[in-house]
Amino acid sequence: MYLYETHVHTYPVSRCARSTVREMLEFYKSLGYQGVFITNHFIDGNINIDRSLPYEDKVRFYFSDYEEAVRLSDEIGIDVFLGVELSYGGTDFLVYGLSRDWFLAHPEIEGMKKSEELRLMMNEGAFIVQAHPYREANYIDHICLFPRHVHAVEVQNASQPAEVNEMARLYADAYGISHFAGSDSHSVNRKCVAGLSCEERVESVEDFIRLFRTGKMKIFTKNLE
Repeated sequence: MYLYETHVHTYPVSRCARSTVREMLEFYKSLGYQGVFITNHFIDGNINIDRSLPYEDKVRFYFSDYEEAVRLSDEIGIDVFLGVELSYGGTDFLVYGLSRDWFLAHPEIEGMKKSEELRLMMNEGAFIVQAHPYREANYIDHICLFPRHVHAVEVQNASQPAEVNEMARLYADAYGISHFAGSDSHSVNRKCVAGLSCEERVESVEDFIRLFRTGKMKIFTKNLE
């Protein structure tokens, strides 16, 4: 069985992260994971950058941690895949299936309504997950749901309490949306991790999306204490 982490933040790109790319990859390798998706906060979220910079400069910085992860993947012995976490007032979306070149070619997304941006990405072949939809924090004014603009809902987030995950599950089931899981790791100092497992090895992001859509990816959690 192959294990995959779908939701990871690394320093320095994500301002809130506390572990580097190397530390994260070595951590997941030690836990027996086959692959990791690097899903740092995009330029609409908690990114560690001067927001006044030109769009292209911000995007190139954004992808720097992912590119480092790719360079380290063979050395550490773990597969690395690209994901992106979009943000909207504390509401977050995991996006899989779009490349760095796609983002560089679409500066107009900075000025789009989030629903328009998500629809554009879906039309361009992206697979979109609403992350931890019932998360609460002092910087989140209200819970905001996008059931018509996502393919799946993160119903198991290893960084959230049980009631938040249960509400996410109820939301997904009410709308008939697929279940998804990830750790939302910002540091290697964790008590629990989660993700998706599969009997087939994932060869690419497109392969991951195919395996998920055909029901071959299964949710799992792993306690570390």
